[in-house]
Amino acid sequence: MPKQDFSHVEHWVFDLDNTLYPPSARLFDQIEVRMTQYVMDALGVDRDRADHLRATYWAQYGTTLAGLMREHDVDPTPYLTHVHEIDLSHLEQDAELKAMISGLPGRKIVYTNGSRPYAERVLEARGLGGSFDAVYGIEHAGFSPKPERAAFERVFDTGGVDPTKGAMFEDDQRNLSAPHDMGMKTVHVAEDPHDADHIHYHTVALNTFLQKLT
Repeated sequence: MPKQDFSHVEHWVFDLDNTLYPPSARLFDQIEVRMTQYVMDALGVDRDRADHLRATYWAQYGTTLAGLMREHDVDPTPYLTHVHEIDLSHLEQDAELKAMISGLPGRKIVYTNGSRPYAERVLEARGLGGSFDAVYGIEHAGFSPKPERAAFERVFDTGGVDPTKGAMFEDDQRNLSAPHDMGMKTVHVAEDPHDADHIHYHTVALNTFLQKLT
């Protein structure tokens, strides 16, 4: 049973995008458009080439930004500012989710491959502001992205997270491999289940799973 499996957890780590809000919000539709435009401007390529690089770098490096930094020495700070300047007005506040997260025993942390300012905007739009003890973005991992283990280690060290007493909630199954190997309970939050040894549980919606822990 999930409740028994999580009885030891004192550190609850949540991804942001498509985890703390539903994929139906389609924020990445907006972000990907801005990513492609940034690649076009930064590298001087056409839209088709920029869109190809955006997707290829995400698949190869974990984030488009990581590929741009490693292959083209792109400055991460203006990139992160640009791609996250999106409309959040359609996000719905979720009082039920806020109550369930607030009721979890121990520390609650957000860790995203986006930036902390963007994460804080999303949390406010979802009515989740003040629910977490800390919010960490990719800048806190030295711009190294999940799924790299070194990125998790850096953020967890900063946040005082003991992985053996932790749980990780993520929509991207790749980003659960390192936490699993570090001793965390892993929950894949996605519409389609992914069968892999590094995934302990799967849920379509975070609210549904957290209800089982109360």
